[in-house]
Amino acid sequence: MAENTVQDPMLTVSSSPHGEGRATSFRIMLDVIISLVPALVASVVIFGVRALILEGVCVASCVLSEYVSRRIMKKSLSIGDLSAVVTGLLLAFNLPVTTPVWMAVVGSVAAIVVAKQLFGGIGQNFVNPAIAGRIILLVSFPTAMSSFVAPFWYKTGDAVSTATTLATLGAKGGYDASALPSLSDMFFGLRGGSLGETCVLALLIGAAYLMIRRVISPVIPLCFIGSSALIMLFAGRFDPTFTLYEVMSGGLILGAFFMATDYTTSPVSTLGKVIFGVGCGVITCVIRLFGSLNEGVSYSILILNILTPSIDALTARKPFGYVRKKKEKEAKKA
Repeated sequence: MAENTVQDPMLTVSSSPHGEGRATSFRIMLDVIISLVPALVASVVIFGVRALILEGVCVASCVLSEYVSRRIMKKSLSIGDLSAVVTGLLLAFNLPVTTPVWMAVVGSVAAIVVAKQLFGGIGQNFVNPAIAGRIILLVSFPTAMSSFVAPFWYKTGDAVSTATTLATLGAKGGYDASALPSLSDMFFGLRGGSLGETCVLALLIGAAYLMIRRVISPVIPLCFIGSSALIMLFAGRFDPTFTLYEVMSGGLILGAFFMATDYTTSPVSTLGKVIFGVGCGVITCVIRLFGSLNEGVSYSILILNILTPSIDALTARKPFGYVRKKKEKEAKKA
């Protein structure tokens, strides 16, 4: 007669992961959306209601693109995880306020359909969708993506194009304080630029929220920003003011905290995150200092996204009891 036994769940042997938690895709994406609210509010204050329109268009286009593509591919709907909303907001934050609405729709469709859904959806994309959408727009419509206006242009109705801080720094081969916004204006976002990249204060508030909630690790952002600052300190002949302008200009803060930290497209191990962050910083600085582009954040993140599987393979921890093949052969011979 078979013996009646009850299996103790504490003694069950199974493969990882073994941890349990309340974190779900929905909760994580909701936290990211909350963290982006300060930058969203700042963009509307600085660039007017058209900023809100562009952000709404990008979010709606991304959600609709995900819904339609999942239906066509006969896969379960995934718009409820809010990842499409995050992609739409991040893409909008990388656009100038003068971007045509139809162009924002094109970028949103490219981000969701091409960079995400064609590879299987959330968790299976090999590059950050918002980064991919932004680069596609930048390559396809360089003039529109480089047309920036001064803050509060909507109050005067005079949408005169203005050079970004990075463009001015590059044009001067250093910097001319009289041609640049003050460091306080840089910090509070009172300068030309893309919707979500100008107000450093708003971005840091959002980043602090994500770190307090433990949604992101500070390793990649600190390595990204730190390596960029160190290189620019040397490039600027140890001028801290030049370094601060470089760190607060462009999409460095936005990219480091909100796009380089994407779970799917960044390494798992701490060492891998360090390599990823430093690599992004080095490539960003090389492009800024020696390339024909003023900004290199998007390209650096894209390149490291592609290298992430290799970084993971090189930095993966060996399982307990692992024996190298060479030592295993030597043991057999003995």
